[in-house]
Amino acid sequence: MDFIVPDFSNPAVWISLLTLSFLEIVLGIDNIIFISIVAGKLPKSQQRKARNLGLLLAMVFRVGLLLCINWIIGLKDPVISIASIPGIADEGLHLSIKDLILIAGGIFLIVKSTLEIHHKFQKEQEKEQHNSNIKIGFGAVIFQIILVDAVFSFDSILTAVGLVDNVLIMIIAVIISIVIMMLFAGPVTKIINQHPTLQMLALSFLVVIGVVLIASGLHQEVSKSIIYSCLGFSLLVEMLNIRLRQRAQKAKLGLPREK
Repeated sequence: MDFIVPDFSNPAVWISLLTLSFLEIVLGIDNIIFISIVAGKLPKSQQRKARNLGLLLAMVFRVGLLLCINWIIGLKDPVISIASIPGIADEGLHLSIKDLILIAGGIFLIVKSTLEIHHKFQKEQEKEQHNSNIKIGFGAVIFQIILVDAVFSFDSILTAVGLVDNVLIMIIAVIISIVIMMLFAGPVTKIINQHPTLQMLALSFLVVIGVVLIASGLHQEVSKSIIYSCLGFSLLVEMLNIRLRQRAQKAKLGLPREK
């Protein structure tokens, strides 16, 4: 990998930078969703601080990994070999440290998201308003964000390595993407917290991402474009449902309908 100042007078450099920045933003959507949900457990006065700190940690992780790019590439070398698994790995499975990190991160996401979904259902069944005021510690939230940041950072950087050869371009793209995510993390959190159905959709999406991470760790590639397309379609349908519910509520209250 080259660590030299790129020639910014070359249009190809700008195309690479914009493409990689866009990719980093797309890959960071799941990170934003997780941070928004976990930070939502804090008092409102601390939520913005937790979101920004979480995204800053993500940027530090990714820049740090890029500065150690040769070591990161070395993490793809097998360290564990497993005998053949019919239907999954007929010729045996050779796992690297990167694979183990992705598998562990996927399990964490599935367990964490499933527990959150269970908590939402339990709270709804009990109908206890006081439960919504129960908050977890700031340190606990940051610790969870750090764990997920580490996993998503490995996935993001290894994807970037396949697209660009210049480390400096990667670092600039990471910084640009994190700044943009910081600007949109607040509105995303607000929307998710206002609509419980969106929160359930987001948690379900994180479960799917966890499965995708485990599959990647087991060398079973799943098209992320399909996953994000499904998320986008589900989000569009849910936004239409929210719109219809708002109109129905206004009609019930006798308020004028929006044109």
